[in-house]
Amino acid sequence: MPRVLYERDGRIARLTLNRPEALNAIDAELPGELEAAVARANADPSVHVIVLSGAGRAFCAGYDLAAYAQAAGTNEGVQAMPWDPMRDYVMMMRNTERFMCLFRSYRPVIAKVHGHAVAGGSDIALCCDLIVMAEDARIGYMPARVWGCPTTAMWVYRLGPEKAKRMLLTGDTVDGREAERMGLVLKAVPAAELDAEVEKLAARMASVPVNQLMMQKLMINQVLENMGLRTTQMIATIFDGITRHSPEGLAFKRRAEEVGWKEAVRERDLGTYDWTADRKMNPP
Repeated sequence: MPRVLYERDGRIARLTLNRPEALNAIDAELPGELEAAVARANADPSVHVIVLSGAGRAFCAGYDLAAYAQAAGTNEGVQAMPWDPMRDYVMMMRNTERFMCLFRSYRPVIAKVHGHAVAGGSDIALCCDLIVMAEDARIGYMPARVWGCPTTAMWVYRLGPEKAKRMLLTGDTVDGREAERMGLVLKAVPAAELDAEVEKLAARMASVPVNQLMMQKLMINQVLENMGLRTTQMIATIFDGITRHSPEGLAFKRRAEEVGWKEAVRERDLGTYDWTADRKMNPP
């Protein structure tokens, strides 16, 4: 089954993350298929705008922890100790660059977010040019509490340092209304109006010549590139590997194997587990 569906509708290319049974969680194949779909849209002179959405109940719930955290033993995201940071960096930077194909796409990309865009799913959404969310959808990077650092580092570039710290020092999620108030997303609308709102925006942009769209996007993106985006992503991607191989990261992996990833995540997000001591604790 394809992880990313592709459809062209006039001047609009519609890309759909397509693992609905897993809330479109990221597995080993999805980033490469996303990159290929964006390349296909960029190669089509009739495409002016890309709309990215998720099939089923969510936009994207992040990396598939059933495969990466819960499954016993090592995998491409968790090496045996002592681990090789550069081996991990090669793997994760490959995914970072694949997510960033949305940012560097010659066609502007609108993310249509419903359900959840969390953890690695927030990386994908925040690499898009414009985000329209359902008011009841949620976005955040919960692995900032343990077992992750957002490799694309787009939080600080979208929010500025203080609000980015508010999100990444807590691992909280916010709904669409709060995300709009923070300036994280362009707009939040009632869920029933999400499709129509995105269609109106996409149609307006699609009436602009391709070369104009490309020039404006390149000019704006260059500001972020000049601010050191690539260097920040290098550090963030190295840190992401460290979080998974630190004592606390390995404790999270053991806990996921013991009680399942959903319970381990629940304990992490509620603050009911002390990963340093590797034991349950009372809620803070």
